[in-house]
Amino acid sequence: MSERIPGAAVRSEMSSIVIRPASASDAEAIARVRVDSWRETYRGMIPQAYLDAMKLEESRALWEKVLSAGSSAVSVFVAEHGAEIVGFGSGNMLAQPKHGFEAELSAVYVRREFQRAGVGRRLVAETAGALSQGARGASGLIVWVIAGNKGARAFFERMGAELVVEQAFQWDGMDLVEAGYGWRTLGTLTATLPGIPPPGTILQ
Repeated sequence: MSERIPGAAVRSEMSSIVIRPASASDAEAIARVRVDSWRETYRGMIPQAYLDAMKLEESRALWEKVLSAGSSAVSVFVAEHGAEIVGFGSGNMLAQPKHGFEAELSAVYVRREFQRAGVGRRLVAETAGALSQGARGASGLIVWVIAGNKGARAFFERMGAELVVEQAFQWDGMDLVEAGYGWRTLGTLTATLPGIPPPGTILQ
């Protein structure tokens, strides 16, 4: 992800994007954004055979289950352009704190042509804000990225996240290295985005 100032064409597209809470009917669109984003982002970091074998239907079923469960521990937001989902962000409360963080940003993906205009930042901020409210009350948020994903690392660093740890981990039998970034105060995270409107507000 990048925070370069968008050109006129991209600004025009942004004027009709809405950030809103996700519903179960969004599962297939969310899955499509995720699968497409993995194949674009992780080329060269994850074996190509794994990326090629990713199945939209499996991802759809997973997200449908998550969104249908109605868990108060999970928050998912989508970025919608017209009738099309072009990005999503998700987060959840942790059963046990990790490195002092009570909540985790589990995903944030935006289709390439809609990046660089603040959509990813809004999705992160909306997710963080939801996890900090009410009975959830999270005060901190951690996110994990593949260590070689320089774009994602730079994105979170620009949003004020601190590098907490780098460690080896396994994903579907693959040996990888992940970097954990975190925000100790969620109020600070959302405050970095002045004038965040409520969900459903059109981005201008």
